[in-house]
Amino acid sequence: MRPVLIVEANPVVRITLKALLSLRFPSIEVEEACNGEGALSLFRKTHPFLIFMDIGLPDGNGLELTRAIKEADPGTEVIILTTYDIPEHRREAFSSGASDFFTKGNVKVNQITSWVAFALETKKGLERSAACS
Repeated sequence: MRPVLIVEANPVVRITLKALLSLRFPSIEVEEACNGEGALSLFRKTHPFLIFMDIGLPDGNGLELTRAIKEADPGTEVIILTTYDIPEHRREAFSSGASDFFTKGNVKVNQITSWVAFALETKKGLERSAACS
């Protein structure tokens, strides 16, 4: 099964999100990267079905990384998790191909788990359709 990838510069947020996902979805693998270079490497290696993406990365911009990932695999869901809810960032996130945009301080656990559940169901549905083709 393809994993979830967390791309987050802040280690506390990264570890907390990974623990939440591992607890709520024990059957999925959760990979993590603290920068864009690590994220691209893991993306190419593991082909995650869902990515939680920080905008402010030490070696680049998560919005540009989102655009590159969506060009490589349009089926990968990318959820932006950022500290600042800046209207320009929100617009650019969606124009880059992000599926949703959350502010770290305001996102609720059920919003995160709902996205993972949705992405898992979508992935399963696509796999069933492909098997019947």
